Amino acid sequence: MVKGEEGGVRGRGGATTKIKEREILVQHLLVPEDQLQLLLDLQRKIMQEGVDLSDLAAEHSICPSKSEGGMLGWLSHGRTVPEFEEAAFNAALNKLVRVKTKHGWHLLQVLSEREATFLQEIDVEDFDQQMQDPEFMQGAQLLDVREPDEITTASIQGFKAYPLSQFGQWAPTISEDLDPEKDTFVLCHHGMRSMQAAQWLQSQGFRRLYNIKGGIHAYSVKVNNSIPKY
Repeated sequence: MVKGEEGGVRGRGGATTKIKEREILVQHLLVPEDQLQLLLDLQRKIMQEGVDLSDLAAEHSICPSKSEGGMLGWLSHGRTVPEFEEAAFNAALNKLVRVKTKHGWHLLQVLSEREATFLQEIDVEDFDQQMQDPEFMQGAQLLDVREPDEITTASIQGFKAYPLSQFGQWAPTISEDLDPEKDTFVLCHHGMRSMQAAQWLQSQGFRRLYNIKGGIHAYSVKVNNSIPKY
């Protein structure tokens, strides 16, 4: 039932904009299209008898999620069929909602919500514009994953060195050294190593990641030509 994941958002001239997309934690059960009465009976058991939805999902649901008590996990826009998505994203927390899709009848419940995680590229011009904001550094973390000799040759003020050659030294404590909830910008020479690092950071729970497109080379060419090229 789950499809692909929705990408990032862009504003004027390709600039990154901070729109708060949501993710929701969803639990459900699914019965065949011709068994609406069964669904109504199950809904009554939950609402009137206090039976747990997860127990009923494990017993009656035809969705593979029955093995997890009907838990679908965290969902973002674009990951489910349209009817299910509309019902789920408009549901109040913990309220039981019935919806019919091509799969059958669903009884769903949204257990929690949070701001969606993302990883997207940001142009050097847009990044530089954000850096002009005096409050930018209070809410951002800047990582340079190039090697020490590269950083000595050319660097951008405010970036902290996390060389990929020293990955084994800083990786085990990265979630303690940095805040996974903050906007995190990753830089390298041309934008390829930084994308690899950003993807790894996302797997470690970092929620708002920006890969600086074209790296420090593009920044030197398009923004500040006093930074040496190499």
